[in-house]
Amino acid sequence: MAEEVFSFSPQLRLKKPAEYKKVFAKPVKSSDQYFTLLAIRNNFDHPRLGLAIAKKNIRKAVQRNVIKRTVRENFRIKQHSLGNIDIVVLARREAVDAPLDLLRKSLERHWLKLVSRCDSCS
Repeated sequence: MAEEVFSFSPQLRLKKPAEYKKVFAKPVKSSDQYFTLLAIRNNFDHPRLGLAIAKKNIRKAVQRNVIKRTVRENFRIKQHSLGNIDIVVLARREAVDAPLDLLRKSLERHWLKLVSRCDSCS
């Protein structure tokens, strides 16, 4: 078996507006007080991540960046167990004040939930 790589290379990202649109159209959802995650199956052999951290919800760029880094890092570590899904992460206002380890735990619950829910979606 090849060694697992834990990078966050460009092919693991949603880049084009059309790719985001596809996920927003008919997603499988997972929500809690910090995040809403939307996911759909993709035709690749790896997951892809998109971030939609709204300025309206999280005013300060520094705070948005911390949340984005936390999400990316968590995705990077978990990517090998996610399968072929596209995921868009939306952060809520409450994420700003939450300790980072709480955000990580929240994300890990979401990854598991989305993987099991996406097994039944087409």
